[in-house]
Amino acid sequence: MFRACTVHFLHDGTHDSVFVLLPLWAETFGLNFVQIGALKSIYSGALAIFQMPAGMLSEFMGLKPILLIGTCMTGVFFALTATANGFWVLLILIALTGISASVQHPTGSAIVSNTTEPASQRTALGIYNFSGDLGKMFVAFLIGLIATKFDWRMATMAIGLIVIIVGLAVLLTLTAPPYSVSIKSPTAEGKDSAAKIGWGFTDQIGFSILSIVHIFDSVCRTGLLTFLPFLLVGKGASTFEIGTAYFLIFAGGAFGKLLCGLVGDKIGIFRTIVLTEIATTVLIISTIFVPLTILLLILPLLGLALNGTSSVLYGTVGEFVRSERQARAFGLFYSFGSAASAISPLVFGLISDLASVEISLSLIAILSFTIVPVSMLLRGHLLEFHQTSYQK
Repeated sequence: MFRACTVHFLHDGTHDSVFVLLPLWAETFGLNFVQIGALKSIYSGALAIFQMPAGMLSEFMGLKPILLIGTCMTGVFFALTATANGFWVLLILIALTGISASVQHPTGSAIVSNTTEPASQRTALGIYNFSGDLGKMFVAFLIGLIATKFDWRMATMAIGLIVIIVGLAVLLTLTAPPYSVSIKSPTAEGKDSAAKIGWGFTDQIGFSILSIVHIFDSVCRTGLLTFLPFLLVGKGASTFEIGTAYFLIFAGGAFGKLLCGLVGDKIGIFRTIVLTEIATTVLIISTIFVPLTILLLILPLLGLALNGTSSVLYGTVGEFVRSERQARAFGLFYSFGSAASAISPLVFGLISDLASVEISLSLIAILSFTIVPVSMLLRGHLLEFHQTSYQK
């Protein structure tokens, strides 16, 4: 569990440090909002395309080799972004970083899920996601600090080397569980071997609705985080203040993922989603109108609300899929979110070029609120699962 969380810390920290780097790349290479969106989209697109194959490949090669190779290559390609001399070279290196990083979520989630009792899976995955947000928080701050003291090239080189060194040290001592583990979800008990063929869904409609909510949530989160730094620049923020802003929003997000994973177990998934999405809508609108000092103060709350939903969504995947197929199911689930994250920056980048960043953020807030009625469709399927589990 600790090793899986450490690797998650490294990968998510590297992935979301890109948000801090976007305005620096825009200044260095003279990029417009569509090009800025393309950089984030290519990273998320690579994750979307390769996460599912990575999950399926790990069923044959094992979790540890796939995770080890992917982590090292992530560090290598991220470090090489320091050598970029133009937009297209940077785009290619970001794409290669995304491809390498695609192995982490399906394999890491499978390790945690398959080594945790079914009743504790949502809490365990909440802790796992919490570790990823800790990485986002500290790496974003570190990027901002190094870029302020030196430049962004030094920052990306340093972070890439850290990922390689720490990733190797951690993963070489990792003992990954096999897929045919003794821990089974309640819905998997009593199934014959023929039922294990395919994706292993126990409720395909429930999984589909969960994925739709995840798609909407990913669109809102990525859109906001991509263009937030440009709102901050418009309010007079420095590079260090942008790094601090992301430290604050990811700190709130880290706490939100941990807290909402626990809250989801207590008050239910639907109620948790409603609370977090209404809060997200109100707080996004607030960022547009308040001055920079007030904005920085509300960012931890925005991070809590923005990331809180995802924790309960990740922790619910296991309720709709048998344990021996969870790596590919998590790969599919994360791919949906990554695909949404790939499209979102391009769409909102175009809107920002045609209108303004403020208009883009307003539309993101409206879209966030639409998650509430969509999530209502999930209630019956969750109730059916828990009734079935209780009867067994």
